[in-house]
Amino acid sequence: MTLVNIHLVQQDISEGLFLMENHRREKSSTVQQMDGDRDCLLSSHTDMGKSGTSSISSASFNFINSIIGSGIIGLPYSLSQAGLPMGLLLLILVAFITDYSIILLVRGGNLSGTHSYQSLVQSTFGQIGYLIVSALQFLYPFIAMISYNIITGDTLTKVFMRIQGVGPGNILTERHFVIMMSTLLFTLPLSLYRDIAKLGKVSLLSMLLTLAILITVVVRAATLGPQIPASDDAWVFARWNAIQAVGVMSFAFICHHNSFMIYGSLQEPTLSSWSLVTHVSVGSAVLVSAVFAAAGYATFTGYTQGDIFENYCRNDNLATFGRFCYGVSIITTFPLECFVTREVISNVFFKGELSNTMHVIITVVIISAATVISLSYDCLGFVLELNGVLSAIPLMFIFPAACFLKLSDGRWYRGENLIPSIILAAGVCVMIIGLIMMVLFPQDCSHGAEMFYCTVSNTSVPSTTSPNSGPQFINATPNVSIF
Repeated sequence: MTLVNIHLVQQDISEGLFLMENHRREKSSTVQQMDGDRDCLLSSHTDMGKSGTSSISSASFNFINSIIGSGIIGLPYSLSQAGLPMGLLLLILVAFITDYSIILLVRGGNLSGTHSYQSLVQSTFGQIGYLIVSALQFLYPFIAMISYNIITGDTLTKVFMRIQGVGPGNILTERHFVIMMSTLLFTLPLSLYRDIAKLGKVSLLSMLLTLAILITVVVRAATLGPQIPASDDAWVFARWNAIQAVGVMSFAFICHHNSFMIYGSLQEPTLSSWSLVTHVSVGSAVLVSAVFAAAGYATFTGYTQGDIFENYCRNDNLATFGRFCYGVSIITTFPLECFVTREVISNVFFKGELSNTMHVIITVVIISAATVISLSYDCLGFVLELNGVLSAIPLMFIFPAACFLKLSDGRWYRGENLIPSIILAAGVCVMIIGLIMMVLFPQDCSHGAEMFYCTVSNTSVPSTTSPNSGPQFINATPNVSIF
């Protein structure tokens, strides 16, 4: 018998054993670990309740839209914290961990027979773990919603200032009014949907707007960047406070809180389709994020602020277009985060079932609370970093790895358990050090102040002036190079 025939016989035997094993699992009440690409990622459609309605492309749009949210606007500043080369390396590393831990998360769901983040943690760490992860899963998207409102107020007011006849005293230039109107007219109605799949087209629009924003930042890097003098040590390899950059990057890439929800919306939730959605989404997000971060930092170097659009001059028409696109993109991303906060409340207090009345009430309460806070607090940089260190890192690094290690066999340092163990340890260290450094070296918060290189002119590309001729921004965190 040839080697080819032997291989075919072995394959037939393996497939037969696999079919027999599947038949046994259907009769068993305990869900065991499934094998590779041939199995469903979590439980069957019967266990999930009903099939989703999202295609792979629609789910990918939702996933990419979930990743590329308000966090992307702070990525150029993260490079000023870490140094350009080190920052890009850290960005790729965070993206890899994001992709790996998403798969790790749902594999843990498979091992425990669960199909939500909260139920996975509850099955592995009991009620205490369930309450902690539920609080984090609520806290992250809720703070993200606050940051979205802050961005909407900051960006759209500057857009309205460019309208003929709209001056500083006009109501359209008041951030409180802009936030209230965007909430009532757009974010609240979109958030009242019950099916996340219906946001697929809205997410596609958000992605197109993000592409326009990316083009804006790249063009300005080529046209405005040469006019701005580089800060001291602008091109060093790394800076000692690079750990703070990981918090902002983690905030930009966190999507674990709605991974199960988007997975459940797939028409055919198989491992191959979910892996495709994950790789395409994270890969697209890291490409866009790296270009955006590098172009933004290259333009302003050490003068880069937490909100990159605060660096552009008010009379920059192209930047005004970018602000408009980003404001609309944020408005369309807001409902995805509201879906998650509402689901957490539903699971914790209503056993996963909400009547139409309670659905509306809870949605209105969540959005109202986020709106009130965003109206009273407007420091975006601090919000992004706090949410990254306090919420995103535990949800991205710590809990997926800890759940998988608890459910899997073998020692922590052997086989497939080694990488989850490294991710777990890294997450704990980054969270602790990040919180300490955030307190010791807080970000400056500046709104509306023109930068020193901006001059009063009618051109869309402002000219450069002396650093002493106007307001300047100096990073609160010392830019001390280590290489």
